[in-house]
Amino acid sequence: MDLLEYQGKQLFDAAGLAVPQGEVAADVDTAVAAAERIGYPCVIKAQVLIGGRGKAGGIKVAKDADEARAHAEAIIGMDIYGPRKEGPFPVDQVWIEEASEIDAEYYASIILDRSAKKTLAILSRMGGMNVEEVAEKDPAALTKHHVDPLNGLSTEEARQMAVDAQIDDDVIDGVADTLVALSEAFVANDATLIEVNPLIVTSSREVVLLDAKVTIDGSALFRHEQLAEIGEASPPTDPQEAMAKERGLTYVKLDGDIGILGNGAGLCMSTLDVVANAGGDPANFLDAGGGSKAEAIVAALEVITSDQKVKAVLFNIFGGITRCDEVAKGIIEAYARVDMNVPLVVRLDGTNSEEGLRLLAEANLEGLHNETTMLGAAERVVELAKGS
Repeated sequence: MDLLEYQGKQLFDAAGLAVPQGEVAADVDTAVAAAERIGYPCVIKAQVLIGGRGKAGGIKVAKDADEARAHAEAIIGMDIYGPRKEGPFPVDQVWIEEASEIDAEYYASIILDRSAKKTLAILSRMGGMNVEEVAEKDPAALTKHHVDPLNGLSTEEARQMAVDAQIDDDVIDGVADTLVALSEAFVANDATLIEVNPLIVTSSREVVLLDAKVTIDGSALFRHEQLAEIGEASPPTDPQEAMAKERGLTYVKLDGDIGILGNGAGLCMSTLDVVANAGGDPANFLDAGGGSKAEAIVAALEVITSDQKVKAVLFNIFGGITRCDEVAKGIIEAYARVDMNVPLVVRLDGTNSEEGLRLLAEANLEGLHNETTMLGAAERVVELAKGS
């Protein structure tokens, strides 16, 4: 579960970290009233779950009430697209915070390094809007340290990171303390990502977290009642992800044009890899779950085909507790209820697969293609997507 910037800053504040004073607002009058209380100059920031807000015009500095109103009117209701044209992400909230006098901009993050099976702390003295370019052009500009899962990040380790990153001498201790607190907040909140860009040094040489990007492990929300309430109150902004959530489906939006549907997370991940190896670009990860019934199959196909970028769909089912004849009935029902305007490649294997294939053959559905192997199904769906 991703948090909006202001939610992340509230989490940081609760952890004792320094963040600018601010208020959230959902309309122009509330935003102006908040700006009056906070004082000028202040910053009005769009609250959306995507980067690149500044370049998109979603972050503005207001020197007085007139500017605060003008900026709030321009930002609330605008659509923001991501760096790779993701979106649109409509802005229905803004965060108004006191302006900061910035002497230096750093970058700090705590992430879950799945390959190492450890938490990874990252620090760079080159923060700001183009930190991604810095990482690509000069990987050595990022100082990294794997955190011991039992002992956590020590002050000595964090201080050495700050020294290695060539942080200004007078704020090394402040940056080290911030890294330690971020690492502790990461563990305490079951986060998978905490990113601060920029982590600033003010004119008074105070270390302040000027931004907040936080992702919480959704499987751990039962341990965090307040965070769970945030998730319930913040539905997904992507229409397919919102639709999938309503239907109880596990769905992740990707950037490609081949819809993927499988039963079981492992099979879905394998299908993504096989499609990519065959030269395709998956549009999603959708796990219909073990024991998928016909109604779940209908719901899954409704979600996938609602994405206008999808040019073909691969349906990969291995029947264990899932019955392939039930899956086939779901596909037939989906054709009756959904406008299947893209080809569908089906691979059924396992429990009652022969009966499932017989039902599909008798239905003689237009645009449906049967394949017996995963590789054959992947190659066929890629061919169909490129030919559409």
